Amino acid sequence: MSSAQQLLLTALRCDIDSLHHLATTSEIVGDISGFIHALQRERGASTIYLVSKGKRFATRRKEYVERSQVAEAVMRQRLEALTKEARPQAAARLIRRVAAVWLALDDLDTLRQAIHSLAVSPDAATQALNHLISGLLAIVFEAADTSADPDITRALVAIFHLMQGKELAGQERACGAFGFTQGHFDDAHRELLSRLVRDQQRCFATFEEFASAEALRAWEQALSPRTLAGIQQLRNTAYHTCHHPHRHPQQKASIDDTYTDKAHTDKALGETWYELTTLRIDSIKTVEDTLNSQLTALCHQKITQVQSALEQAETPQGKSPLAPCEQLLALSDSQPLGELTASALTSPLGRSLIELAHAQSSHLQGLSDELENTRKALRERKLIERAKGLIMAYQAMTEEEAYRFLRKTSMDQSKSMADMAQSILDLSSMLKRKEEKHTH
Repeated sequence: MSSAQQLLLTALRCDIDSLHHLATTSEIVGDISGFIHALQRERGASTIYLVSKGKRFATRRKEYVERSQVAEAVMRQRLEALTKEARPQAAARLIRRVAAVWLALDDLDTLRQAIHSLAVSPDAATQALNHLISGLLAIVFEAADTSADPDITRALVAIFHLMQGKELAGQERACGAFGFTQGHFDDAHRELLSRLVRDQQRCFATFEEFASAEALRAWEQALSPRTLAGIQQLRNTAYHTCHHPHRHPQQKASIDDTYTDKAHTDKALGETWYELTTLRIDSIKTVEDTLNSQLTALCHQKITQVQSALEQAETPQGKSPLAPCEQLLALSDSQPLGELTASALTSPLGRSLIELAHAQSSHLQGLSDELENTRKALRERKLIERAKGLIMAYQAMTEEEAYRFLRKTSMDQSKSMADMAQSILDLSSMLKRKEEKHTH
């Protein structure tokens, strides 16, 4: 076997190794997805539980905590398997993310106990769970960022943005549950609600850009227009609710005041909001599950393809050696230069090199422009100094008087001082030539 064939076999084996790692990573993404979904439910129920001082959602919260613990155990088992892989150098950043999340998970039971005993505020509990979920999403982002296969990368990017959008939807559920259960929205929570809606739209737009046609169909079919309409109606209610601390009890309420005061007193809207937003989030989860299944299938499909190529490469073909130059021509047949250039330009390394080249070019252009401006300023200063000297000689002026005369003359004629100085020098040269002619 030639050295070229041995190198080809080594490359194919490396591809298989990388794809197996991506398959493991895709399974981890699925487990993280399940754990995040359970935490999101737990967070929403905990918010209502805390705001109501333990009077609502106590049983439901306990049920969600148990589900979160089961999902966490499954995820931990998968993450432990990742750390034992024989390719730590390829997953170093991913493992660092996992380690950071692991430390946070160790404090989760302490947080749950504080929620159970009402020893933590609703906002503080929500924020703590937000941080944990953010850390879990960072693992998914790292998986997408380290993938070398373009098709798998696109699938991971779609999954990450869908999960991120769903997390923002979960935060919106918790924020809305806080306001509606409390009976009103202050400015901070109203603004937060609005921002979460805007951020969701950006995430889902990116998801739609990278998702497969099958995933997009699942996305369109999963979301109920009736549920979305109900959520939007409650959003509008939240946006318009406000306090009226300065209104006198006998003062007549406006139409808007009557509308907002109804929401202000109807605390049962908290549970309505929770149910509607949960229906939406559960629908998004079904799309998420579809993407995770597609990702796993894609990884195994890629592994099968590369294994087939490896088997063919390992089997003697019995072909006659190619004629001279045919190996060189085969290079362009396997990947034309146009495709090679496009791949180089779209690869992370290619983009980095292009950005570096642009930055260096801009920097050099800036230095060149700065140097030219300096040279121009020096030339103009020399012209002005020479013109001042002539004015001082012919008009018997001091240097300061000559400068003021030059400046006023240039302003009167709408010229720059440098242009005016050049005109004076040109005129002086003409006068000197005339004097020389008369002398001779």
